[in-house]
Amino acid sequence: MPYTPSSKRYEKIPYARSGRSGLLLPRMSLGLWHNFGEDNNRNEMCDLILGAFDHGVTHFDLANNYGPPPGSAEINFGKIFQQNLAAHRDEVIVSTKAGYVMWDGPYGDWGSRKYMLASLDQSLKRLQLDYVDIFYSHRPDPNTPLEETMGALAHAVRTGKALYAALSNYGPEQTAAAAKILRELGTPCLIHQPRYNMIDRKPEQGLLAVLEREGIGCIPFSPLAQGILTERYLQGMPEGSRATRNIFLKSETVERHRPMIQKLQAVALARGQTLAQMALAWVLRTPTITSVLPGASSVRQLESNLAALKNTEFSPTELTAIDSAVAGADPAKAGPPI
Repeated sequence: MPYTPSSKRYEKIPYARSGRSGLLLPRMSLGLWHNFGEDNNRNEMCDLILGAFDHGVTHFDLANNYGPPPGSAEINFGKIFQQNLAAHRDEVIVSTKAGYVMWDGPYGDWGSRKYMLASLDQSLKRLQLDYVDIFYSHRPDPNTPLEETMGALAHAVRTGKALYAALSNYGPEQTAAAAKILRELGTPCLIHQPRYNMIDRKPEQGLLAVLEREGIGCIPFSPLAQGILTERYLQGMPEGSRATRNIFLKSETVERHRPMIQKLQAVALARGQTLAQMALAWVLRTPTITSVLPGASSVRQLESNLAALKNTEFSPTELTAIDSAVAGADPAKAGPPI
């Protein structure tokens, strides 16, 4: 049967302007990092994408290396999009990134103009799209001039292969310098995607201030710290979980953090939220944050995440309790940048 989206989808979720741009994003977007690979069920992936759109989630975040294997998330999303959402292209925000290794040889990694633009062309073929809405430099390249990488982003926008330029995993000083270059090129930076959650507070050490000053939006990834900030590991190690398979999360990391998880769970229950919902709401509490990027494996999980938007206000007592619970946690153990 042809897909018909919910007529009430735009009533179900709030939207926020990205920095000083004209673009509104849903307060919660959908990340397709490690749940859209070759081994994932096609029907379940389709249900998730269409379920998200039915709930007003218009932004789907990808990268050239998402899968596994790299490239497969874009392929899967592209097939689902073309079969079901192509008629709604102007209602959807699709983002992708380039910056991590994708193919052999000296031109398949980092931030050279050669790699960035070749990668974007490959992404567009996998996605079966004429353009992406947002194109990111996925990480800074220490061996390529910043002007070259930003020039590639600007070229992608000027040629119509992307509508907006963006950054991910850049530090405060790098972000300020990149923003200046992009502004001078006439393609201002739309948004920045850092890792940020209750354990990993690094963006608070200058990055959020730079984004506010520059008028750049912020859309954090890993808001649930690879699942640590959920109820999944409260009592033990569920079979098949990321921690038991050592997929970006080690079992010893979970064991070390369990007392913290239990304390945070108590705060969440007092707020009438699950731990995951509180963790998402905590990221969204700051005005600089435009949207947040959790993943999901099912429509049910997506709906549970979206319920976090019902309460993103925190009392000083709650914030103090959260800070006390996470004191001493090691953000380096929460998972790698993606």
